[in-house]
Amino acid sequence: MDNLTHSLVGALIGQCGLKRKTGLAMPALIVGANIPDIDAACFLWLDGVEHLAFRRGITHGPIAWVLLPLLVAGGLMWWDRWQERRGTRPEGRLPVRFGWLYALALIATLSHPALDWLNVYGIRLLEPFSSRWFYGDVLFIIDVWLWAMLGAGLWLSLRRERRGGAWMRPAWFAALAALLYIGANWAISRDHARLDLLDGEARETIAAPVPFDPLRRDILWVSPQGSHSVLPGYAGPTSARLSIARYGDGWLASCDLAGAARRDPQVAAFLFWSRAPLVARKGGRLWLRDLRFLDPRAVSNFEVELPPGSCAQFVDDGAGRGPTPSAAARAGR
Repeated sequence: MDNLTHSLVGALIGQCGLKRKTGLAMPALIVGANIPDIDAACFLWLDGVEHLAFRRGITHGPIAWVLLPLLVAGGLMWWDRWQERRGTRPEGRLPVRFGWLYALALIATLSHPALDWLNVYGIRLLEPFSSRWFYGDVLFIIDVWLWAMLGAGLWLSLRRERRGGAWMRPAWFAALAALLYIGANWAISRDHARLDLLDGEARETIAAPVPFDPLRRDILWVSPQGSHSVLPGYAGPTSARLSIARYGDGWLASCDLAGAARRDPQVAAFLFWSRAPLVARKGGRLWLRDLRFLDPRAVSNFEVELPPGSCAQFVDDGAGRGPTPSAAARAGR
């Protein structure tokens, strides 16, 4: 999920009462809720789409769950001691207890992979022990309704706290509402993913959440011939029979993607990350893309150009006009 959602979750946990356990509890919760995203620093040394093979991996796995909260708690303890030596420590701050700092940072850190699992992008929850991707297909990566629930609960809780009221109650109500909302969206996605549309062709069916409308899903499916979409934005009954909208030019079955990955680390990184790969022609060349991020409503369009000769049906005509479909491919149409 986006970092605003992570931050709201960390702050709301504090407003549920845990911020009273130790000084600097709120920084521990908010920083802990975001710290797995330190892997974004990979943009400093990785090129192109190679970041796709690094993000949501080692910093989101079991070893990081233990070590990252230590960094957060240790850093906050040092900050408290530094302020005390300088005489700038706020008088109203509660005593800082390392055990509680670590426990709160751990809770917040664990909330991060739990939230990241909810969308179609995926997360490698067991890294470095396993590089398997896990997908929840529950929420769009930015969910404004979740923002509203968490934000309203946080605002009401802080407002009541300033006025001396029962400030933890709004936070608990907001947390419960968010959990019920996530559970309802999980049920909707599972219902859509069971659509009996594909006559056993699909290796996987993806019910991809869309922005703004929690009742709708883009139904995506992956077959050995490529990736396809079933009426984007479908919200009808599961017994309906739908036509299939095909994306890409159907090149995937003729492409040696394993060979392309050996020749080009960009392709290797993309395939490691991709869940619904397809090959499409653009500007006289073939590009490897992922069906999850073709929709202009999605966060971004990820793609990488395939090396020449990667697809048997796609050859250069030698006249300087760039790649064209081979005669065999044209004859089969």
